[in-house]
Amino acid sequence: MNVLFVVAEMAPLVKVGGVGDVGGSLPRALRRLGLDVRVALPYYRSINQHDLAPRRVASLSGGAALWEAEVGGVPVYLVEHEPSFGREQIYGYKDDTARFLTFCDGLLASADALRAEPAEAGWQPDVIHLHDWHAGFLAARLAGQPGHPWAGAARICTVHNLGYPGAFDARFARKHGLAKEALVARAGLSPKVISSALAQGILHADIVSTVSPTYAREVLTPELGGELAPLMRTLGDRLVGILNGIDYELYDPASDAHLAATFDAERLDRRIENKRALQQQLGLAEDDGVPLVGMVARLFVQKGADLATKAIAQLLSKRRLQFVVLGTGDERYERPLLELAGRYPEQVAVRIAFDAALGQLIYGGCDFFLMPSRYEPCGLGQLIAMRYGAVPVVRRTGGLADSVQPCDAARDEGAGFLFDKTTPGAVRAVLKEALSAYEDRAAWRRLQLRAMAQDFSWERSAGEYVELYQRAARVRAEAAPAARA
Repeated sequence: MNVLFVVAEMAPLVKVGGVGDVGGSLPRALRRLGLDVRVALPYYRSINQHDLAPRRVASLSGGAALWEAEVGGVPVYLVEHEPSFGREQIYGYKDDTARFLTFCDGLLASADALRAEPAEAGWQPDVIHLHDWHAGFLAARLAGQPGHPWAGAARICTVHNLGYPGAFDARFARKHGLAKEALVARAGLSPKVISSALAQGILHADIVSTVSPTYAREVLTPELGGELAPLMRTLGDRLVGILNGIDYELYDPASDAHLAATFDAERLDRRIENKRALQQQLGLAEDDGVPLVGMVARLFVQKGADLATKAIAQLLSKRRLQFVVLGTGDERYERPLLELAGRYPEQVAVRIAFDAALGQLIYGGCDFFLMPSRYEPCGLGQLIAMRYGAVPVVRRTGGLADSVQPCDAARDEGAGFLFDKTTPGAVRAVLKEALSAYEDRAAWRRLQLRAMAQDFSWERSAGEYVELYQRAARVRAEAAPAARA
């Protein structure tokens, strides 16, 4: 089966968030299962051409071009368009919606070139896997091009975060020639509901998936589905949730070069050296026995940094603990964290930066990993934390609820601590519970080992995607006779 991943990020070429991890690691897992998976993404200026050694495949209209390379054994197609992607940043421009429409158009225009390219032996996809709003316009364009070489390919649309839909208006649709067929609303839906790139991907997909089973249920609600909730509710059993995984070769405490000391379940005593290194690097009091709470997060409203700040502030004067934070984001969340660090310099350290090496050391050195997210479609931090022996403390939402089994000390079960309400009091209460568990050192070690024993490798999820592709192909095949009629 030939599968084309259409995605905005692919680690290690380009990564802003969790989409980049998925774009980089899931295709490799699927190829190990025998699928011919290839990835398509924009050719951003930040991609290092010298390390990549790409080969130009075709010139496209409008000054675009298609390049081919290989990353980790995965064929990669890069759509070049200098006005759209020759910029300093990946996202954050007023014309982002038009930029990614250009990407989708360029990719569709490359179909004939790929079929004619000798090296490709006439390659074309059986399944097109669209990721988030950046790829949604491709489905909209195909809806208006029944003669396109890829028109018969099954389509999967994976929603990584419904909060970023790529909205557009009628003027945008007219300017960019979006076909009327692509903009037809389903019965009972207002035009406003479908006026986004993500809605278009969902509308024209055979199957829609989210990145966790719980999030697949949450997007049906007005609270987390927002304006797209009515559309999501029309999907019925065509909406499924598959929990993301992580790359166990990349995230391996036994070989991670960013750690002060590598370790595994058999050599867990070595882990303390990472805690010492973290305390020393961040200027905290060096103390093996103090509970250390870590956060690595984008500092925006979704991630609940304000809840963490208030909860930790209330605990610091009464409990013995340390708190380290790494991330960037909104100043209204950064500033209170920095002020807290200023008041407690030996207990709190905050780094406003993107620092992959420090992030790994936090995973390998903290005792608890805090994720007080207001919503979390999947979350990767808790998966990495458990792999590295850091016990997760998380809100019961989305992928956090699906991946963290609540700790039951009496039964010696579970791998973390969960809470429900989005209040500082709820965060404070669950941290108190976790800090109490930390005092029983023998039970704590067993808890760490249970967390490390969880399996969140992509092999677990890749098989579910294979089944999803097969199902989407059946749906597309069944729909074809009706469309011809």
